[in-house]
Amino acid sequence: MFRNKNNYVNALSIGALAIMIIMQGCKKSFLDVPPQGKQASAEFFKTQDDATKAVNSIYANLREWKETAFAPMAVESLGSDETEKGSTPSDASFMNTYDNFTVTATDGQLQDFWNGQYQSINLCNQVLDNLPKISMDDNLKTRYLAEAKFVRAYNYFRLVRAFGDVVLRQHIAKDASEYNLPRTAKATVYAAIEQDLTDAAAVLPQSYGAADIGRATKGAALALHAKVAMYQKKWADVLNYTNQVMGLGYSLFPNFEKLFRIANENSSESVFEIQCQSLPSISGASTSQYSQIQGVAGEPNGGWGFNVPTQALVDAFEPGDPRMDATIIFRGETTPEGDAISLTGANPRYNQKSYVPFNVPWVSNQGEDQNVRVIRYADVLLMNAEAANETGDAAKALTDLELVRARARAGNNAILPKVTTTDQAALRNAIWHERQVELAMEFDRYFDVIRQGRAATVFGPKGFKAGINEVWPIPQNEIDLSAGVLTQNKGYN
Repeated sequence: MFRNKNNYVNALSIGALAIMIIMQGCKKSFLDVPPQGKQASAEFFKTQDDATKAVNSIYANLREWKETAFAPMAVESLGSDETEKGSTPSDASFMNTYDNFTVTATDGQLQDFWNGQYQSINLCNQVLDNLPKISMDDNLKTRYLAEAKFVRAYNYFRLVRAFGDVVLRQHIAKDASEYNLPRTAKATVYAAIEQDLTDAAAVLPQSYGAADIGRATKGAALALHAKVAMYQKKWADVLNYTNQVMGLGYSLFPNFEKLFRIANENSSESVFEIQCQSLPSISGASTSQYSQIQGVAGEPNGGWGFNVPTQALVDAFEPGDPRMDATIIFRGETTPEGDAISLTGANPRYNQKSYVPFNVPWVSNQGEDQNVRVIRYADVLLMNAEAANETGDAAKALTDLELVRARARAGNNAILPKVTTTDQAALRNAIWHERQVELAMEFDRYFDVIRQGRAATVFGPKGFKAGINEVWPIPQNEIDLSAGVLTQNKGYN
């Protein structure tokens, strides 16, 4: 249960920990296990099997509601110019406060996002504090600890982007004096994230066997480290980490639209995906709603129709760019999978990247089988291009950029002409534009524009205020429970 003022899960909510994988469900066989009874906390973290359960629970939790559904949609997507709430005007109208920057500290999605990240961090800390005491295979133990550090870094990165200074917890609390901690400076949090990723990359394997596909890899740790460094404008580090990833054998999947379908999960382009699977034999396991929330509203098995593309996103694509039709479902179209979309839906556009064909079977939620793409190789190439340009290597930047555009072009030389400028400012804008259209609807645009220093210009018409809206408010409940130990971000009441 949550005990402290910062939503830190009590030292061992062991029933949830031991059977988290059962409750949440995940894709590959390393997470597909039969139901098991609860174990008392005194009996847990004793064996290698306990260690496996604990690490698997970390992955299972990544697909939980607060990690992939309404809260991330609000905090990580709706503030951007590429999305709006969607659904009907009266449905979840509170989500509009993120779109127009009127959200207050009492909104429940802020609390959910905060809770979700710290719940995951706690599971990681449970592993990191307890596994060293277990007598088990040393190589497996070392790898498990690295996996936990990767996921902890991922969650802290999401927190620091969203809120700035946040509570830094790297161990389970030993007594009441350690429950109520103040916020830690953003720079210190970033340093902790980077240390976790350095440690993880040094240990994690380049790949796994079929039974363990989906676990964090060396490439995932390096790619996430590159993104963390990019947000700090540490361009030499971005170049270093992305160069390493580019030497690990990843490649762009040939067909952009099919890249996002279930059949092509964990493809050559996948650097890290949250694994999801329908598990009808395990009650409550098939709970991911990432795709259902963003799916086509009003269609049989379509979805809820939230987080929909804007006209501004449509206008951002160059003429003839196939990625527009692979990113956006328009009313009245027939999808490549043969689904005819009604002309009379509540919204003119829907997210095609999260789309699941209507004939795909499901147990409790449409799209419960669809993985969440976290880092793709295209993102790595564009980070490498940006870093190369910022460090004065326009030729390398152009090479990376062309790889991404050539895949999108798909052999049609009449569209998406090669970018040839070597002017640093012009090339920077070209790379930023490519990130916008290549990674559209993948929860990157909002924070990209902020880190680029353009938020007041791009988001200003939506209500963005410079000096305030670069971060969201700290949940008021957290401040209240802390008796003022936690402080609010500037400009929020």
